[in-house]
Amino acid sequence: MKGNSLRKDPFFHTFNKEITTIPLPINFTFPFCYEPHILAKMASESVQKHITTQRQWLHNFGLNSHGEGQSIGKMFGVLVVEDQEKNIGFLAAFSGKLAGKNDHEYFVPPIFDMLTENSFFLVEEENLNKLNKQIIALEQNPLLTKLDTAFKETKMALNLRLAQFKEDLKIQKHNRKQVREESKRALSQEEYDVIEKDLIKQSLRDKHDLHIFQKQNQEEIAKAEVPLLDYLNGIASLKEERKRRSSALQHKLFEQYNFRNAKGETENVIPIFKAFNNLQPPAGSGECAAPKLLQYAYLNKYKPLALAEFWWGQSPSAEVRRHQHYYPACRNKCEPILGFMLQGLAIDENPMLQSPDDTIEIPIIYEDESLLVINKPEEFLSVPGIHIQDSVYTRMLNKYPDAGPLIVHRLDMSTSGILVLAKNKEVHKALQSQFINHRVVKYYIALLDGIIKEEFGEISLPLHVDLDDRPRQLVCYDYGKKAITKWEKLSVEDGKTRIKYFPVTGRTHQLRVHSAHPNGMNCPIVGDDLYGQKSNRLHLHAAYIEFNHPVSNERISFTVNPKF
Repeated sequence: MKGNSLRKDPFFHTFNKEITTIPLPINFTFPFCYEPHILAKMASESVQKHITTQRQWLHNFGLNSHGEGQSIGKMFGVLVVEDQEKNIGFLAAFSGKLAGKNDHEYFVPPIFDMLTENSFFLVEEENLNKLNKQIIALEQNPLLTKLDTAFKETKMALNLRLAQFKEDLKIQKHNRKQVREESKRALSQEEYDVIEKDLIKQSLRDKHDLHIFQKQNQEEIAKAEVPLLDYLNGIASLKEERKRRSSALQHKLFEQYNFRNAKGETENVIPIFKAFNNLQPPAGSGECAAPKLLQYAYLNKYKPLALAEFWWGQSPSAEVRRHQHYYPACRNKCEPILGFMLQGLAIDENPMLQSPDDTIEIPIIYEDESLLVINKPEEFLSVPGIHIQDSVYTRMLNKYPDAGPLIVHRLDMSTSGILVLAKNKEVHKALQSQFINHRVVKYYIALLDGIIKEEFGEISLPLHVDLDDRPRQLVCYDYGKKAITKWEKLSVEDGKTRIKYFPVTGRTHQLRVHSAHPNGMNCPIVGDDLYGQKSNRLHLHAAYIEFNHPVSNERISFTVNPKF
């Protein structure tokens, strides 16, 4: 391959180090789970140097106290490419907007720049902003409060009047009852019949008057509500117009996002998503770094060789993003688009679809007629997945076909350690009840990628799945489920801290997020490819469990030390 050369393309960047001895990747990067190629890492370092030395734009990444405006980190991407003359270089991009703009020197342009002067997007966005201002002005107008108060007062007065009317009728009814009783005692039957006939007429008249009064009351309430409803309908009409125009704008915007692939084919984002999941594209689809990079490469006849994306700056409050760490492409927005754009390229295998080695054994550490306790290996499923069937459950089912073992609880695929299985439904129900009622004691051993000064503590950060990037979890105080972890420090080893975790709750990725999040330990678990940096394995192990035996009710416990 050729190394550095002069180029006219301002977005094709050459490496500032000798690269002729570095082997090119055989296949292109699988973007959702990868270890960056050395050329991609070198390209990333060049981009990071550019970010810190350029003076053309100012963006507050939250790395120091000198930036202006709200601090926000940003995902950047690099694409190592080969041109038609076999020159090797790289392209750079950022996700979304940077310093309020879509277009900057050094970085490839967006698929469609909605922020160009007088673009249909900006024009309609201004119209939508005007509608928003109208709606806010109407909702905050003192007249609305005045109309609402006037209606409530009128309604209350009318209902009080109705209540008084009913009370008067009640008194009249009581009086008729007394007349009946006195007449029955004092009058003859013939005289009483005359009185009773008249009392019945009075009762029927009262019922008729009540019906008329209630109808008039409802009409007066409805009439009193008209000014308020007219006002609220005006707001509702503006909101409906805003919704309609916003939807139309989004659709028109999506019509501009036409993607290329390695076969030379072109497809719009709307049918791409329809073919993938039969849904509309989420807002921002096509604005991530990876689609921008591949689009520019295809349009300029560059051959994509390797991809990497890294985070630069402060982590969002809800997510776990660490400065300069590499991350896979997002699932919700990018998976359908990249699925199309990568067609025609030879791509690395998806490691998440690779079945475990058949020779991997599952050690059984305890067994009786009721249950099994096993030591699950790392990177091994507890139960069958969508694409991979090999799991603890399937292995134990093959080993004990008559018992039909049932998984009582689960461990993440990447986590090793103790797992309990029941040999029948009654035992399964009894054991699950202990988990649900917090009668099971367990702890995990984790190795964190840094030094923790405190000796013990408790973390409470509610968790919610990241709908844009499953299976990642977010810290979400509005919709998240309560997640509590107690911990104590065991030791510090070569700049890393060994921790004992006592999970009070059992949320997905709870210990991983509580370790990595800035409001948790602020120190990811070694080898955590989702919330930290990939390594040979996730250094998290379920080391201890204690519960009542489901048959004897004897308290039993098991310990398996981690291999790391």
